[in-house]
Amino acid sequence: MVKVNDVYGFLNDIAPVMLKAEDDNVGLLVGRAESVLSNILVTLDITEDVISEAIDESAGLIVSHHPLFFSLSKITDIDVTGRRLLRLIENGISAICMHTNLDASHGGVNDVLAVAAGIIDPEALSNNGRTPEGCFSCGRFGCLEKPVGMSEYLGMLKKILNTDGLRYYDTGREVYKVAVAGGAGGVDFSCALEKGCDTFLTADIKYNMFLDAKELGVNLIDGGHYCTENVIINPLAGKLRAAFPEISVTVSLKHDQTVKFYYGPA
Repeated sequence: MVKVNDVYGFLNDIAPVMLKAEDDNVGLLVGRAESVLSNILVTLDITEDVISEAIDESAGLIVSHHPLFFSLSKITDIDVTGRRLLRLIENGISAICMHTNLDASHGGVNDVLAVAAGIIDPEALSNNGRTPEGCFSCGRFGCLEKPVGMSEYLGMLKKILNTDGLRYYDTGREVYKVAVAGGAGGVDFSCALEKGCDTFLTADIKYNMFLDAKELGVNLIDGGHYCTENVIINPLAGKLRAAFPEISVTVSLKHDQTVKFYYGPA
């Protein structure tokens, strides 16, 4: 029999909780550790649709990247987080969330993103897990097989990240030494500069960073929060299937990129 705590133990082995950022909230956040499982649902976020999917699929556990909550003072049905938690508890569904520890771990979000971005033998952007400013760092950097033009690189990323669009600044330099940080990884920009990278891929980039990139002559690409992190979901599900072949592990079909792009009238 596979129990919730067995799955948590496995996930803690591949993405140790000790790697998380100080203010993060990870681990078994909802449910009973001794509950017996027959089905696990894997997703980037636990939304109402994902919970409905778990109920329909009789999944006793949802494994997600993003935490359900960071702090709580009450659980009621008058707010979104409370409603989600109540539905999980009322339907006997546990939730394990592996966030910044999965970002930072070997084989985690940023290793997978680096390989997807074409980096050969990616290395950690920061040796001590911190940026020069002391912020939590989990990015990766390295070189492509060969230099490519920015337009060619953007086309490759758009396809491999499965996104409708990319925000970017093009310096006119070829793309060769690249740094990546899945999700809102703007804190790693200074590390990318220190490593001499010509291109930085992350998400949720603020306007002033685009201005800085222009002044500093660095290619900057915003691949979207969902798309730069969702790359981990299928590999994570694969690891769970290999570790627990006696139960079903499925990837959510109800959760996709929430942010859409408007292209104007045809």
